[in-house]
Amino acid sequence: ALVFAWMATPLYRAQTRILIETRESVFTRPDTNDNTSNNPNLDQEGVTSQVQVISSTDILKQVARKLHLGGKPEFDKAAHLGLFDRLLIMTGLENDPRRIPPDERVLQAMREKLNVYRIENSRVIVIEFSSQDPKLAAAIPNAIAEEYIAVQKDAKLESNNDATGWLQPEIAELGKKVKAAEAKVAAFRASSGLFVGQNNSTITSQQLSDLATELSRVKAERADAEAKALSVKAALDGHSSLDAVPDVLASGLIQRLRERQVQLRSQIADLSTTLLPSHPRMQSLQAQLSDLDVQIKNEAKKILQGLQNQAQTAKLREGQLTADLNRAKAAAAGAGEQQVELNALQREATAERDLLESYLTRYRQASSRGSHDYLPVDARIFSRATVPAEAYFPKRVPIVGAAFLASLLVMAVITLLRELFSGRAMRPAAGAGIEPVHQVVMPAARPVPAASVVAQGRDDMETENKDSGELSISDAAARLVESGSSRALFLSPEGDAGAATSILVAREIADAGIRVLLLDLTETGAVSHATLESGAYAGITNLLSSEAQFTDVIHADLYSDCHVMPVGTADPERAMRAADRLPIILNSLTTAYDIVVVECGAAEPESIRRIVSDDSMVLVSVIEPVDGNVAETTAGLEAYGYRDFLVVTPTGYEPSYPPRSGRSAA
Repeated sequence: ALVFAWMATPLYRAQTRILIETRESVFTRPDTNDNTSNNPNLDQEGVTSQVQVISSTDILKQVARKLHLGGKPEFDKAAHLGLFDRLLIMTGLENDPRRIPPDERVLQAMREKLNVYRIENSRVIVIEFSSQDPKLAAAIPNAIAEEYIAVQKDAKLESNNDATGWLQPEIAELGKKVKAAEAKVAAFRASSGLFVGQNNSTITSQQLSDLATELSRVKAERADAEAKALSVKAALDGHSSLDAVPDVLASGLIQRLRERQVQLRSQIADLSTTLLPSHPRMQSLQAQLSDLDVQIKNEAKKILQGLQNQAQTAKLREGQLTADLNRAKAAAAGAGEQQVELNALQREATAERDLLESYLTRYRQASSRGSHDYLPVDARIFSRATVPAEAYFPKRVPIVGAAFLASLLVMAVITLLRELFSGRAMRPAAGAGIEPVHQVVMPAARPVPAASVVAQGRDDMETENKDSGELSISDAAARLVESGSSRALFLSPEGDAGAATSILVAREIADAGIRVLLLDLTETGAVSHATLESGAYAGITNLLSSEAQFTDVIHADLYSDCHVMPVGTADPERAMRAADRLPIILNSLTTAYDIVVVECGAAEPESIRRIVSDDSMVLVSVIEPVDGNVAETTAGLEAYGYRDFLVVTPTGYEPSYPPRSGRSAA
């Protein structure tokens, strides 16, 4: 790893960042209702689309052509193939890159080194490029960003030119439509007489309004004249003073007469102090004063006559105006349908005119932008790539550290596997091995005596066994059932001949209707030979070696309902490597069977500690009590703490069932 870290070609990486935003100034923005939120380039999908535009083939080709990347070995390895690469191509182990066009090879190399992505929850796009040359690592993302800005500007210019090219004929066509629509309005107005007066209303409507206004004024004048005539008449009739009537007071003649009255009354008052009322001077003044009152009344009568004439004139004028207003209303009602049609023509002409003005405004804006080359792009480069001073690959310290840790892990795994497959991990401890036992020939079956003789002999033998401290087959089976033990371990210090005890006990328990399994752990398979038709059945060694399943290694006894798991046919050494699985297998068997009988053969007491559990019972099979091996085994059991073991002998027990072939535990 250290050599690789020092020899590997360093790679440099640089970034250029682009911000997607509207660059239109508030002073140059077109006068439209569009705002920033309506710009499709500024939403999430628009920014993501710009990422694809930046990494497009056209932009990359332009950048490769400007920077002459095709002549650099980093981007076109096919032009600088080494001897080893040529040999691989000749042997067919590698595809010939020269079959690909040069431009495609350069693009492929650029895409492998280019990474364009959008920063989440922002409008920032990052252009990242890695290269062996630090200058190229900075120049290429900057060139890509500049080319992207140029492409966007060209796209806007093309769109602007397309808009002006489309608007020009549309404006000419709309101009013709506006002229035609306005001509229709003028012709219909002339034919229907719906001429426009003041305030953009028709003459008929204006006349109707003027007549209504004049009629209201005349009615007001008539009512005022009648009211004034009534007040003057009431004053003349003596109901009120003439001086209280404004129209009378407003008369100049009456005002002069009233002044003359005041003068005469003043003279009379002055002369009354020296002259009597019957004096000629006093009578003359009184006559003049009376004459003034008559003149005032006559003048008031004239004012009343004038007011009455004015009211009558107003009444006649009111009648004439009413007739004129009725005729104008009839004319206006007749012109209503024509006015509706005229309004429709005017709306059509107005709509065409508004559309024409809108197109003209946009055309002027587009033409002005195109002629002055002012087309701001909705993006700007706010962070240019700089030449990196340090390579991002290889990182020597992390690579060497990771390689060191990986090497330690691999070495530990290899060591563990070597120890596991060597067999030392599964090999029993010193002194725990099973000593080889020579096969002991089973005693030949004796002729079956008469029932009474056999029963008497069996009773005598069982009585003798009880006196010597040894249990018979029946007592051992009964003791196992009564104790509730789920596992019985039989030791046969006298060899395979003693294995008959475990077989007979298992059959005795099975005959009682209890589910029992007999497991053969002897080296010679003595149990298998006495209970099965053949010794070639799969058994415990196959199960430990993972060559068979439980259903493949459990078989039926030929003479009872007991199930048997023989030694098996697998390699014993391979099976011993998985000896740690034996307690797990026994626990699984005890969940399926009431009692599991294990025949351990002539095993040492120390070697059975792995398979002894809390509910296990240890039994020693004895044929000849005086045998030295029996005494040694019992002493060893006591030495290792197994003081509750039982001694069982098969002597005197005679089975009474024939073999049943063709049975299967499965």
